Amino acid sequence: MEDRSKFIPLHLYILVHLKRAGMDYAKSISKIAGISIDVIENALNEMERKGIIERTHGSAIKRTEARFKLSYEVRRHHKYYRLTNNGEKLLRTIKNDVDGYFKDITGFEKAFDVFMFIVKAKYEHAAYIAKSFSMSVEQTKKLLTELIDLGLVEESKPKVLKKKHRRAKPKNETRTQHKYYKATRLGRMLIRYLF
Repeated sequence: MEDRSKFIPLHLYILVHLKRAGMDYAKSISKIAGISIDVIENALNEMERKGIIERTHGSAIKRTEARFKLSYEVRRHHKYYRLTNNGEKLLRTIKNDVDGYFKDITGFEKAFDVFMFIVKAKYEHAAYIAKSFSMSVEQTKKLLTELIDLGLVEESKPKVLKKKHRRAKPKNETRTQHKYYKATRLGRMLIRYLF
């Protein structure tokens, strides 16, 4: 089995999705994740080359095999994928050590804790994150850049933030002066399905 640090969060999401679905195809995964079908197809091809997923064969698919299907049985019109034993093992090892996985892919000790903080706070700026985790602002910005490159966090510059948008905020409403960071849809879905 390959080094888990080579598997980006999109690959991890696809593993989790296929574990839940049994088997699925690129367009379906793309619609649910809100990611371009080309990106999903490239990820599926790369994962198939690495041996963590495989194409399925046959002319029909039953709902017992593809749990997200609405009909009891359908004809196969797409390339369906499912996890291999190596994919199952990889997913299990990452789920058992999420902190270690985040450290491996970002190079930062507190990467998972910072990411979870952003998920829970909804919107937060780098200086407050740095203060909360006793990190320098420069170090925090490097970590945030890594999380953005991995597709887990995105920048946001709202004009007004209400308390419901930024849970760690003491005031009811604030005009913003900073760049704020929030979890992407992919990041939120990963957290929802991993725990």
